[in-house]
Amino acid sequence: MSLKKILPGRLGFGTAPLGNMFRAIPDDEARATVEAAWDHGIRFYDTAPFYGAGLAETRLGEVLSTKPRDSFVLSTKVGRVILDEHESAARDLGEKGGLFEHGNPNKIVHEWTAEATERSVEDSLRRLGTDRLDIVWVHDIAQDFHGDLWLKKFEEARTGAFRVLSRLRDEGVIKAWGLGVNRTEPIELTLALDEPRPDGFLLAGRYTLLDHEHALQRLLPMAQEQGVDMVVGGPYSSGILAGGTHFEYQQAPAEIVERVARLKALAEKHGVSIKAAALQFSLAHPAAAAVIPGATRPSRIAEDTAALNETVPAAFWTELRAAGLVSPAAPLPNNA
Repeated sequence: MSLKKILPGRLGFGTAPLGNMFRAIPDDEARATVEAAWDHGIRFYDTAPFYGAGLAETRLGEVLSTKPRDSFVLSTKVGRVILDEHESAARDLGEKGGLFEHGNPNKIVHEWTAEATERSVEDSLRRLGTDRLDIVWVHDIAQDFHGDLWLKKFEEARTGAFRVLSRLRDEGVIKAWGLGVNRTEPIELTLALDEPRPDGFLLAGRYTLLDHEHALQRLLPMAQEQGVDMVVGGPYSSGILAGGTHFEYQQAPAEIVERVARLKALAEKHGVSIKAAALQFSLAHPAAAAVIPGATRPSRIAEDTAALNETVPAAFWTELRAAGLVSPAAPLPNNA
C-alpha cells in the first residue's frame, strides 16, 4: 500500500533521541517531548529496538498506550534483537558506536532471519504496549558491512525479514513494510527484485540539504517509476542543520561546518529559518511522503511544526540553486 495513503500528515516524529542518543535524557523530559508532539497534532511516530536497546520504544509506548490506537500511525524496525542479558564489553556498532552509550545496557544481536524478525516484532509490541504495528522497516542491512559480507546479510534479509513482513502485510497484520537505512544501495537492490516487493522506504540522512546527490542519481528515479514512497529520516543531518555539532553521527568536519555556514547566511538574508529550509527541501521531492525529525525537548516540536508551515520565498530557493548549494536536479518548493 502506498505510504502516502497510510501516513496521516507530512510531519512525523523520529524517536532515536529518546534512546538517549548523544546524552542521557530524563524520563520526564522524554515523556514531555512525546506529549508535545501529540499536542502539536503529530500522528506518525517512528522508532526502533536499536534506539537505546529498547529504551526509545518503551518511552514512546508509555505515552502512546494512553492514546486511541486508531488515531495514530506507528512504525518500528527489525534487524536487531534486544536480549535480556547485559553487555559485558564495549559494543561494536561501527559508525554508530557510542551513539547510544547512555541507553539500556542490554546486548544487541544483529540478525535479519525469519525467526529473528518474528521475535523482534513481538518484542516491539510488548515494549510499545500496543497490539499492532502499521509499518515495519528492515533496519540497517548495509550498516558497516562490505563486499561479500553485506551481500550475505542482504540475502539473509531477503529470504528472512522481507518474506515474513510481506506475509504479515498480505495477512493484514501490518499495513506496509520497507527498508529503513542510511545507505541507498540496499534500497536500490531491493527495488530491482521481482519479489518480495516493499511499499516504501525510510532513508535517513541521504535526502537532506547536505547530502542528496547520490539518491537523486539512481534511487529516487527507480522509486518514482515503481510508485514507492520515501520517508525522510534525519533531515537535519544528525543535528548540524538544527544548531548541533554532529554530522553522520560524529563531530562535523570543517568542510561541512563551512557549508552549513553558507546555508545559514543565505537563509538569514531571506529571513528564513534553517529548519524550514531543511524540512521543506526534503519534502519537495515527489517521492517524499513524510519527514521525521527527532527531538528530546518539547520546544523542538514547536520549532519543527512552525518550520514546516513557514513561508519560504521562491527567491531563497532560486539563490540556493544558483549558489551551488543544492543539486540542479533536486526538486525545490515553489517551483523555484
